[in-house]
Amino acid sequence: MRSKFSGSLLFFFLLVSTPAFAETNPDTLAAKAISANAAESSQAIAQLRSMGPSGLNALFKIHVEEISAQVSNPLAAETAQWSRIKNALDAVSQQKDSYLGRLYWYTDFDKAKAEARASGKPIISLRLLGKLSEEFSCANSRFFRTVLYSNAEVSNRLRDNFILHWESVRPAPRVTIDFGDGRKLERTLTGNSIHYVLNTEGQPIDALPGLYGPQAFLRLLGQSESLFAALAKETASQAEARLRAHHRDSLNKLNLAWVADTKKTGGEIPRDFIVTRNQDGTPQAIQIPSLAITKAYSETTILRSMTSGSEKLGAITDEAAWRKIAQLHRADAQLDGQSIGLIKRQTQKVLTAAGSKRDADLEFANLLQKLQMNIALDTVRNEYSLHTKLHAWLVMDVRRHNLPAFNNKVYAELFLTPASDPWLGLFSADTYVALENGGLER
Repeated sequence: MRSKFSGSLLFFFLLVSTPAFAETNPDTLAAKAISANAAESSQAIAQLRSMGPSGLNALFKIHVEEISAQVSNPLAAETAQWSRIKNALDAVSQQKDSYLGRLYWYTDFDKAKAEARASGKPIISLRLLGKLSEEFSCANSRFFRTVLYSNAEVSNRLRDNFILHWESVRPAPRVTIDFGDGRKLERTLTGNSIHYVLNTEGQPIDALPGLYGPQAFLRLLGQSESLFAALAKETASQAEARLRAHHRDSLNKLNLAWVADTKKTGGEIPRDFIVTRNQDGTPQAIQIPSLAITKAYSETTILRSMTSGSEKLGAITDEAAWRKIAQLHRADAQLDGQSIGLIKRQTQKVLTAAGSKRDADLEFANLLQKLQMNIALDTVRNEYSLHTKLHAWLVMDVRRHNLPAFNNKVYAELFLTPASDPWLGLFSADTYVALENGGLER
């Protein structure tokens, strides 16, 4: 008969001699992930990452007090402990400043699709220059982290209703400006990003180009969710017909909204625009007779007429007109407390370096007002100028079901940064700059 003592020894022996326990328990790994021992923390972070969203949730659970303190006081001094927590969160989530949004991003597309099929949720696939987990990704993706992913309502919607994935199209061009007196500026140059809404097989059902204000982004997410749910109930042919109708109708609504905004701001509508109306007098569609009336009248010619209408509207919408239209949509660009807190943390040293606290507060208020105006401006430009083209392409283009091919088209023809140009338009061999070897270093 075994004694209690020998049984206790056996349990202790099994406990200390079974490393699998420490390697698979999320709470234990979450504690080790912020170890000052780099080897121990990196191994724990890798294990948490491999667990998917549950690994990230373990980090938030174990370090909830420190995270809550940082969210409530974004200007708090960054301690070594907080730095390790933040780095662990960013590594597991694969997004910089993830402590606000708590979003887990897949970087393996096949795993994202598998999770989408298992959960029945659509995929948001972000394509960007650089990496979402790094400081110097392209400008749009940096604003996504601040304006969208840190927004409480947006992050809740993304976390609960979508499977998130990102993929780098190419590195983000980066430049350092040395003023020669100890001052340096580091920036990224050019580059654009796009959120694709995909079905569980990874095929696009919509695409949101560039930066949108939080409320506009939420509306578009809601529309995509409804579309995804409707498509899931239909046969392949029915789903294809619904998609075509959705993008045709969305393009028409955008053109009508653009005309309405132009009129509200005192702009003049091209003479060959005819706005047809329903029986109750509400706008139904825009027609351009010289383009739409043809012997080969079809859905393709209708779409070409509609996209030509967008191009005509774009031609008459100059910078001043865009700003007037953006003023109509300022509410879409309002930032919430979490986003504002992150911006304060990122700018506090710059704003307080050369003045009093009062001056810094005033400077920040001005910065925030200007930023929100620019977000409103980006929102209307992206929706009216770029999203209109994407709606047409998602009906007509033969590559619309092939995401890599479609994304190549987007970067080449919409963002004007084709893969065939390794310099992204920043260098040309036939332009003389009076520098040895054209200033190139390889």
